[in-house]
Amino acid sequence: MSEENKKKIYLESLIYPLFVKQGLSFDEPVESMPGVFRYSLAGLKDKLTQLNNLGIKNLLLFGIPQEKTWQGETAWQANNFLNWAISFIKAYYPGFKIFSDVCLCAYTQHGHCGIIPQGQSQLDREATLSALTEIAVSQAKAGADFVCPSAMARHQVKAIRQGLDRAGFREVKIMSYSVKFASNFYGPFRQIADSSPRFGDRKAYQLDYQCKEVALARIEQEIQEGAEIIMVKPGLAYLDIVYQAKEKFKAPLAVYNVSGEYALVKLGAKQGFWSEQELVYELIASFKRAGADYIITYHAADIAAWQIKYEQQESAIIQ
Repeated sequence: MSEENKKKIYLESLIYPLFVKQGLSFDEPVESMPGVFRYSLAGLKDKLTQLNNLGIKNLLLFGIPQEKTWQGETAWQANNFLNWAISFIKAYYPGFKIFSDVCLCAYTQHGHCGIIPQGQSQLDREATLSALTEIAVSQAKAGADFVCPSAMARHQVKAIRQGLDRAGFREVKIMSYSVKFASNFYGPFRQIADSSPRFGDRKAYQLDYQCKEVALARIEQEIQEGAEIIMVKPGLAYLDIVYQAKEKFKAPLAVYNVSGEYALVKLGAKQGFWSEQELVYELIASFKRAGADYIITYHAADIAAWQIKYEQQESAIIQ
């Protein structure tokens, strides 16, 4: 297979994470992740135009509220900034496929992924499932093509699927963070969303990175509950899980090339340890070889730009 064809396959399978934050006058750069921003309204328009011109068609959207609350109620408000962004993209950039993150960590004062009653420290499972369902339905109403539960609440896919169906959104699909390990690679993301837990940690609901059997069982459960795409997160340290999940279940599978992985590539390139472009293509090839159908990566825009440059060079040689 030619290098050009390989690059085209990569581009079609990429999903670009995009962060929108309410109340910004200017885009906010993320210090730990060069090239990544929290986008204002004006910045979002410019970024969408750039991505559209690059040929990126899949977006994973995250919302960051202006103010956080204990229960994170703004996460499911119909007029929150994330839902506004979904509606805006669908109205003015209809070529994009929208994947929207369904979680509470960015909206809650405590930084955990679900509902915690005041004065307590444990997640309320039923209240969390109800909140996640309301978030998913609000995003579906805004125009999301896929809702993407990432809270790792048991039976989140079942609850959301039932909620979407009741609300008349049977056509809206679910890409679930089926295997989300309690990983150290999430640090920069938590800076983006200001979502580090204020107490405790997420090991009570995210998966132990040593437990392969639990991960595979969770994938099987969420396929049965209605997930159209399953996900393994992070990607690089868990290619064995990606490979085994694809071999065992044959289901559409996404891998998340997470913020810590991105930051390490950028840092090493800055220090002159490697060529960023060559290393990124090596990583993408490893995800594809392991069985990933979709790759969620902050490198997506760079990959698309590299492809355009490559095609321009090839065209110049032919002429």
